[in-house]
Amino acid sequence: MALNNTYEARLQQETAVGAGVQILLLALLGSAIGMGPAGWLTGLAFAFATWAVLSRALHRSPLRSFGPANRVTLGRATLVGGVTALVADSFESAPPVTLLVALTAVALLLDGVDGKVARRTGTSTALGARFDMEVDAFLILVLSVYVSTRLGPWVLLIGGMRYAFVAAARVAPWLTAPLPPSFARKTVAAIQGVCLLVAGAELLPRPANLAIVLLALGSLVWSFGRDVLWLWRAFRTPAETPAEPRLLELAAH
Repeated sequence: MALNNTYEARLQQETAVGAGVQILLLALLGSAIGMGPAGWLTGLAFAFATWAVLSRALHRSPLRSFGPANRVTLGRATLVGGVTALVADSFESAPPVTLLVALTAVALLLDGVDGKVARRTGTSTALGARFDMEVDAFLILVLSVYVSTRLGPWVLLIGGMRYAFVAAARVAPWLTAPLPPSFARKTVAAIQGVCLLVAGAELLPRPANLAIVLLALGSLVWSFGRDVLWLWRAFRTPAETPAEPRLLELAAH
């Protein structure tokens, strides 16, 4: 029992350090751009929510070590918290676009690094996959909010689609059935952040940004639609459902 308490104490220390680094990043951003109350409050809320949810998940998990892959994901979450604060601040002032783009670009570049680290170190876990998925999904949601202020509220469909799917699965449990691996699904998921980043950077004319985001939305609708159709057919014909279990296949979205 004492040994288990030691492991849990170490895990909780990791999450506390992550929250501390998040607050430090907010302080740096605040001093650099004079971030307003909206940015500060949103950033602090993100830091607290990340710490609380991750602490609870670790308490309920059998993990004895946080692991290098989860540290990479926690670092990405810190960057996403910075992006979230800047996007919230953009409703009151105009934070430097280059700073927002830089933080987002690093967060996107690190996406996939945690998975490679987990595989190479043999530390892949369901919790790590879920953590990675939630960080990715929230970044896409925040970027959708930012780009929607420039191209229109319809852009929110990109960030909200995954959450709508999860909500629908509570009503229709057949949506939680295993999905077969799909390179197309992973590709579509990967381009969402890139397209939103390009549009948010405003380096291209408005028609080009509009076309890029429409392409991202169209591919996402196609990907979700194809998966929902497959799940419906599998539900109607259970014998065709793959035998192997899914490890958070929806993380690809």
